[in-house]
Amino acid sequence: MTGPRYTPLVDSLPATVPFVGPETQERRMGRAFAARLGANENVFGPSPKAVEAMAEAARDIWMYGDPEAHDLRAALATHLGVTSAHVMPGEGIDGLLGLLVRLTIGPGDKVVTSDGAYPTFNFHVAGFGGTLHKVPYRDDREDPEALIAAAQALRPKLIYFANPDNPMGTWHKAGNVERMIEEVPDGTLLILDEAYLEFAPEGTAPKVDPDNPRVIRMRTFSKGYGMAGLRVGYAIGAPGVIAAFDKVRNHFGLGRIAQAGAIAALADRDWLAQVQAEVASARDRIAEIARANQLSPLPSATNFVTIDCGRDGAFARSVLAQLIERGVFIRMPFVAPMDRCIRISCGRPEDLDRLAEALPLALTAAVDLTKS
Repeated sequence: MTGPRYTPLVDSLPATVPFVGPETQERRMGRAFAARLGANENVFGPSPKAVEAMAEAARDIWMYGDPEAHDLRAALATHLGVTSAHVMPGEGIDGLLGLLVRLTIGPGDKVVTSDGAYPTFNFHVAGFGGTLHKVPYRDDREDPEALIAAAQALRPKLIYFANPDNPMGTWHKAGNVERMIEEVPDGTLLILDEAYLEFAPEGTAPKVDPDNPRVIRMRTFSKGYGMAGLRVGYAIGAPGVIAAFDKVRNHFGLGRIAQAGAIAALADRDWLAQVQAEVASARDRIAEIARANQLSPLPSATNFVTIDCGRDGAFARSVLAQLIERGVFIRMPFVAPMDRCIRISCGRPEDLDRLAEALPLALTAAVDLTKS
C-alpha cells in the first residue's frame, strides 16, 4: 500500500518549524520555565472588557463565526479611517502572510527580504516554491535602500519589510518608509509588517494612501492587545488586493470568540495605554539589568529588548542556553552579525527579578565554557 502522492515541491522541502515553542522546551526539560521572556508575548494580557466579550461569545459557540467578519472589519475600518473594503482580518499575521504568498508566488518567483528577518515569511515562500533574495541588515536595522535597490534590479513579486523590526527591535521613521513605498517597482508588492507598531514612538507609522496597490500593511492583536493565543491579525491594502484574499482564505478561520474579543480589545484604548506604559517600564528595567552586567541594550520600539553580548554568536548562544538552564526562556537572532545578541521580551516585575538573578550566573557559566 502506497502513501499519499505529494507534489514534487513538497517532496523537496524539509519538515520544519520556524520557532521551537517554550512548551516544547519544557517537555524536553521536564519542568516549566520560571520566566517566559522569549516569544514576545504581551504578558500584561488582554483588556478585561475583551475577556468579558469572549466569555459572552462562548455561550454561542455552537454557531460558526461570521465568515465575512463584518463587524470586526467595520470596527477596524473606523479605527483606521478607511473603508471595510480596505481591511482583511485573518488568523494572525502568519496566516495572512501565507495567504498573500499563495496569491502571488509560484515556483521560481522572486522575493526580496532581509537576511535574518522574520523566518515564518521565508517558510511560506519556500512552501510555494518562491526564490528568496536577501539583503543584509545595516547598523542592526533593516536597510530600506538596499531592499529597494534589490527590488529594482530583480523585479520581485514581493518585498518583506518590518517596521519596527523583529528580532532587533529597531525602527525607521515614517519618512524613510514613505520614500521606500514611492520607489517600489511596478508589479512588486511591499509587505509592511507593523506587528509592533503600538509600542513604537510617534512618527513611526507612515502616511500611506489606502488605495496604493504597491503596499499592504500587516497588523495584529497578538502584541499590543495581548491576544497572541487567539490568532487575530489584519491586512490593510487597496480594495483590489484585499478582495483577492477571498479567492483563497479560510472563510471560517476566525471564530466567534476571536471576532468578539478583537472588537472589544480595539475599543478599549485605556487598557492599551496602560499596557504601553507597562512595556515602556519593562524595557527600561531590562536595559538596566543588561548594563549592570556590562552588556549593551539596543534601543527598542517593541515589547522586547535586544542585548549585545559583546562577543560572537557562539558566546550569545551559550548565554541563551545557560539562561534556559536557569528557568528563563529567551530567544536570539539567528544570523550574523546580529547573533551576537540575545532577545528578551518585556515581563512583569517578578519575571525581570528572575532575569536579574539568572543573567550574571549565565554569563559567568558562558565565560567559563569558552575557557574550557
